[in-house]
Amino acid sequence: MGAVVSCIESVFRAIGACIMAVVNAIGSILHAIISGVVTVIDVIISCLTCGSCGRRSRRNRSAV
Repeated sequence: MGAVVSCIESVFRAIGACIMAVVNAIGSILHAIISGVVTVIDVIISCLTCGSCGRRSRRNRSAV
């Protein structure tokens, strides 16, 4: 009887571990998507505020 209970406990542990792996994977995917969106918005905001999006920086050449 103890072997049956141990087998059932092992099955439930395996199912729980599988469910937790799926939840962690979904969380990682959502984290990556949200980070990507935040990065894109950050780039857009920095381009709009400083106006240097895609331009080459101007270097001041001093006469010697």
